[in-house]
Amino acid sequence: MTSSHTDCHFCLQSLHGRKYALRDENAYCVPCYDSLYANPCEECKQPIECSSKDLAYKGRHWHERCFRCAKCSRSLVEKPFAAKDEVLLCTECYSDEYSSKCFHCQKTIMPGSRKMEFKGSSWHESCFVCQYCQQPLGTKPLITKDNENYCVPCFEKQFAHHCYACKKVITSGGVAYHDQPWHKECFVCAVCNTQLSGQRFISKDEYPYCVDCFSKFHAKKCAACKKPIAALGGAKYISFEERQWHRECFTCVKCSVSLVGQEFLTRQDDILCHKCGSA
Repeated sequence: MTSSHTDCHFCLQSLHGRKYALRDENAYCVPCYDSLYANPCEECKQPIECSSKDLAYKGRHWHERCFRCAKCSRSLVEKPFAAKDEVLLCTECYSDEYSSKCFHCQKTIMPGSRKMEFKGSSWHESCFVCQYCQQPLGTKPLITKDNENYCVPCFEKQFAHHCYACKKVITSGGVAYHDQPWHKECFVCAVCNTQLSGQRFISKDEYPYCVDCFSKFHAKKCAACKKPIAALGGAKYISFEERQWHRECFTCVKCSVSLVGQEFLTRQDDILCHKCGSA
């Protein structure tokens, strides 16, 4: 072994007049170099001699002549390609076998190009746009309606309901009242602002009221006990000459017998049963 390149570092044979290869600053004759360091070709399994071009991809090696599409056998040297289950394919064959179709244009999404995925479907990045403003959606929040995608501002402009009270967009939930949409938090009693969503309420003049406020401010007053006659649930009451009574309060002023469904007489503001009124 010498420190010059005159002898093979492995077999010590003279390199004078012979081709040799260098590795780690040491010289080897071609047979020794190939036997020691040549990579086996992934395709033909033969060593890739130092006189041949070694093409490498992800730790695997090919002869230049062996680096080709596994399906159509076209050379992949200096051409775009894709790998599937460690098998190399040209972009055309890969697209035919494995590439997704764009949900919008139905064309193949070529390997290496960016694609967007949403709800199990794929799009070209340039096809994944808002249906209304045509701006790219990318990873922005979006809303889907009738299989079309919209950015949030465009969806709200085109389709969203606006609260009857605050006029702002209702993004979820909501309450319908008199054919108008309301936020749950905006649907409140017209007097005390108690939220009425899921609660019993009474409507008057297109405004909702909790039972207490309606009874206090709008309910009819019983001519006998002067208390409100609640209308909730269709409460029954007696009405006569613009006066109203609870059914249990509609009694003879003298003997207190119930006059519901009975004949009665009036004396000024009093109501009397027929017997007391005739006495």
